[in-house]
Amino acid sequence: MHTTLETLWQETHDGDSVRQRLFQVLRQSIIQMVLAPGQALSEKEIAETFSVSRQPVREAFIRLSEAGLVEVKPQRGTYVVKISQRAVLEARFVREAVEVAVVKLAAEKGVEPAILTELHDLLARQRRCIEPNDNDRFYRLDEAFHRTLSLGVKQQAAWKVIEEVRAQLDRVRYLSVPESTPLSRLIDQHTSIVDAIEARNVQQAEEAMCIHLREILVSMPDLVRRFPAMFEENQRFESQENQPLMEGAIQ
Repeated sequence: MHTTLETLWQETHDGDSVRQRLFQVLRQSIIQMVLAPGQALSEKEIAETFSVSRQPVREAFIRLSEAGLVEVKPQRGTYVVKISQRAVLEARFVREAVEVAVVKLAAEKGVEPAILTELHDLLARQRRCIEPNDNDRFYRLDEAFHRTLSLGVKQQAAWKVIEEVRAQLDRVRYLSVPESTPLSRLIDQHTSIVDAIEARNVQQAEEAMCIHLREILVSMPDLVRRFPAMFEENQRFESQENQPLMEGAIQ
């Protein structure tokens, strides 16, 4: 099914406020490239699309601007920002620091059997996305996988940080699948993370998470070449791929 603003709206919780639903829909539509980098956004058209007033749309634009996803240009309009390689690298750096700490805690302290069961179930459901190339469903399951890890070790604040920075990363990740990054590779990386947690092997868990979160560094140069109009110009890619793994993950 082709993803549109309307289909994304249907996926939101109708118990949430209009403001929250609009923000979620517009944020996800930017991440999934329904609204392309550089595209102009019309407050009036979006309000008409969802049969709402312009005030919640205006408020959603402000929140998206604060998240670094749109730019409001006085007297000119509101635009989806192009992908900044610098912002992606900074977000990836923060996410690695947080998620390596999460997986280290999981391997050190262990997690409840119910959490491991949930992780294995998510892996099985992710594998079923490969053959039909259901990328949208995979990314929802991917988000659930990382959320389960953080909440499984009772680190809600860590998940909030991950949610804040992942928007910059996820646009690149959507572009990369499946040509630059096969789903099977990402799922194998998830599996290695779970295996290390089950084995209570802290070093292996940290290394597996680092490898997984650095996958974006492998794909981004190729994506810049293939989709130059989606990226900010005059930014030189400085890969972090060869930087040392987190201290605890160094052999």
